[in-house]
Amino acid sequence: MLSLIDIISAWTIPMLLLLIPLVGILKKVSVYESFVEGAKNGFHTAIRIIPYLVAMFIALKVFQESGAMDLLIRLIRPLTTKANIPEEVLPLALIRPLSGSGALAMLSNILETYGPDSLIGRLASTIQGSTETTFYVLTVYFGAIGIHKVRHSLLAGLIADLSGFLAAVYIVYRVFGNF
Repeated sequence: MLSLIDIISAWTIPMLLLLIPLVGILKKVSVYESFVEGAKNGFHTAIRIIPYLVAMFIALKVFQESGAMDLLIRLIRPLTTKANIPEEVLPLALIRPLSGSGALAMLSNILETYGPDSLIGRLASTIQGSTETTFYVLTVYFGAIGIHKVRHSLLAGLIADLSGFLAAVYIVYRVFGNF
């Protein structure tokens, strides 16, 4: 059975790359021109969102370098201590809504330090998978279509991130034991 899965995995993408143009040709679609048009649209979208991305990355760096993250961690420490949430995962939980690459770097550091099978490593991995890069998503997608008022979407995204964080803590406690 495992070899069948390996074969399917190895051939799925090549078959899709063959099947999609073939279906286009059968439907008499100009496949190459459609591809080029899509690439042009993607390039123009990338150019439109660059200012939003630059602003977000600068804000993230200012947040980290100014000490605001450390201050925020100190402010929430009494709550997280009572909830028995390890302080080692708090920077990941705070940076994840802002930056996927920053959160991935933090996760990598946590896994190197504590190991992937440690409770902290498992919690950090679960947080990474249970939360979203909310500010990045709003920046890219809303910036691409020109929406500037993101208040309700931002609030909903941050509530979802908090819910994902709390669910991750709960599930890791239930599945892997206490810290």
